[in-house]
Amino acid sequence: MAVFTTVTEDDAHALLTRYDLGDLVALRGITAGIENTNYFLDTTQGAYVLTLFEVLTIEQLPFYIELMHHLSGRGVPVPEPQTLRDGTRITQMHGKPTVLVTRLNGGYEPEPGPVHCGLTGETLAHAHLEGRDFSIQQPNLRGLDWWIETAPKVRPFLNDSQAALLDQTLTEQIEFAQSALYQDLPAGPSHCDLFRDNVLFGGTYDVPHMGGFIDFYFAGCDTWVFDVAVSVNDWCIQRATGAFIRKRASAWLAAYHAVRPFTDAERAAWPTMLRAAALRFWLSRLYDFHIPRPAQTLKPHDPRHFERILRLRSTSTAPALP
Repeated sequence: MAVFTTVTEDDAHALLTRYDLGDLVALRGITAGIENTNYFLDTTQGAYVLTLFEVLTIEQLPFYIELMHHLSGRGVPVPEPQTLRDGTRITQMHGKPTVLVTRLNGGYEPEPGPVHCGLTGETLAHAHLEGRDFSIQQPNLRGLDWWIETAPKVRPFLNDSQAALLDQTLTEQIEFAQSALYQDLPAGPSHCDLFRDNVLFGGTYDVPHMGGFIDFYFAGCDTWVFDVAVSVNDWCIQRATGAFIRKRASAWLAAYHAVRPFTDAERAAWPTMLRAAALRFWLSRLYDFHIPRPAQTLKPHDPRHFERILRLRSTSTAPALP
């Protein structure tokens, strides 16, 4: 989240005339993130997040918005997209596709313990199962096709060692996607970006409770084990090195497995999926760092973090799936 497009209080007042959500109380920009323009928007009836989409088109948005609507209706703790007076859930502001969603309670935990990891794994498993009958199909737009497209754009910024790592990993992923094992992996709607700052908790550190999952705007239909790998690569590591913290990983994976048991195919694919998840975010951070878009509050992430993780996933043994 960031602020690429300025939204004034007059803009917000005009927007709220299209909803039945009360009158504007407060509006403030959200500085975290790198993809969309986001504001906290409070009204006399509730607290919301206003999002203007800077990259996604209005044709792409129904998948994300209706997936959140679907999951919320099934009891999964996610933001609920608000319905306009005309019965739709997507509008426009400054020529950009725009939505309002409920603001969940709680805050993110920068150093989660095993209990936080277990709650997150359990909730993601429920989200996967509840999304099985979601009717809209859309691939993960930051999946393999995007990796193949983006690699040549960032390669000029890499040294020889980095370029070799990129080429080797991308070749592995292309070959794996064509394998019979890949075809056996359970798949469906996936968050695809479930980092620790996209999960909110209430309660205390020692006794947390799940507040909910946010920021579904990288979601897509993908293998569920890839979604798990994305999460574990962030939740269960030492930030400085990327090495796994075994107690966190065990808690995360066991809690997920208790709700949706892993398959033999997923166990066999697990090391490759961990590398796939690391590659995806190394590429996107390389792209955002070296080929940035202008934004008032843009804070690009350091791509070296996921380079370290990818190298570790290529050379060391990861915690096995239950």
